[in-house]
Amino acid sequence: MRDDTPSRTAAWVAAARHLGRLLPEDVRIADDPFGAAFTSLQLARMIENAAGGGLGGIRGPISKLPGISRWILYMQVRTRVIDDIVRAFHGDQIVLLGAGYDCRALRLPELEGRRVFEIDHPATQGHKRRVLERLDAKSSSTYITWDFETMPTEDLPDALAEAGHDASAPSLTIWEGVTMYLTEPAINASLHAITAWSTPGSLLAMTYFAKNRIAAPSWTTRAIAAVVARVGEPWRFGWLPEELPGYLGERGLALVDDIALSDAARELLPPSYARQVDDAERRVVLAAAPESIAVAQRG
Repeated sequence: MRDDTPSRTAAWVAAARHLGRLLPEDVRIADDPFGAAFTSLQLARMIENAAGGGLGGIRGPISKLPGISRWILYMQVRTRVIDDIVRAFHGDQIVLLGAGYDCRALRLPELEGRRVFEIDHPATQGHKRRVLERLDAKSSSTYITWDFETMPTEDLPDALAEAGHDASAPSLTIWEGVTMYLTEPAINASLHAITAWSTPGSLLAMTYFAKNRIAAPSWTTRAIAAVVARVGEPWRFGWLPEELPGYLGERGLALVDDIALSDAARELLPPSYARQVDDAERRVVLAAAPESIAVAQRG
């Protein structure tokens, strides 16, 4: 991301979440009514014109974007998996690290009464707050502005504490759609910071790319990588799934689950739609005190 401009990839994610509202009801597994508001005027108009029912019913200029149907479905699955992790977490503190245009604090009733801390670059966070103010959407989130390029990550736990976070109480940290854009030193520093504010009973949910997606990409992956690089947000880092338990363990986290989004799609979507989310290299991890979703826990 360029220093003075909001993240474009965050806007694309928000747009994809909003476009999920055009899917059939049995495929619409996550809902974000705010997503279109964070996009460019041109893309917002394309979304507005993309009316119609069903995956094949998306029409207008946006329907001609390559891979748009798969991207919308992928984002439905990723969003739902993390939403379910949030719903299952019983602690009172949620930390969104690299929050982008995440609106869970507004759209998930399960977060009512909990403390939500959003950490992000000043350009992206400033744009988000202006948009929400224009929409008269009153978020209860506590915002922490952090320039990861110029401010030392080791100072982040103190900044979080100053904002009201209680490191002695369990937290769920969501690190969604971030790790693939970071260098390994930045990943390492971030994990040490997360561990510092995560008492036993805390969880980390992060998305990541399997290393093959970075090191030996397919031609379609190369094309997508070129696009994100052109807007100043190149893909840089991934793990082999078998590396994660040891990698996280060395940093004080225990792997709880490592979910290929293709597997999650088969559980959440009808078969004809699930087949379009066929990328086992995008993952989510859950770890205790990561595009797969990985879940890890502390202690």
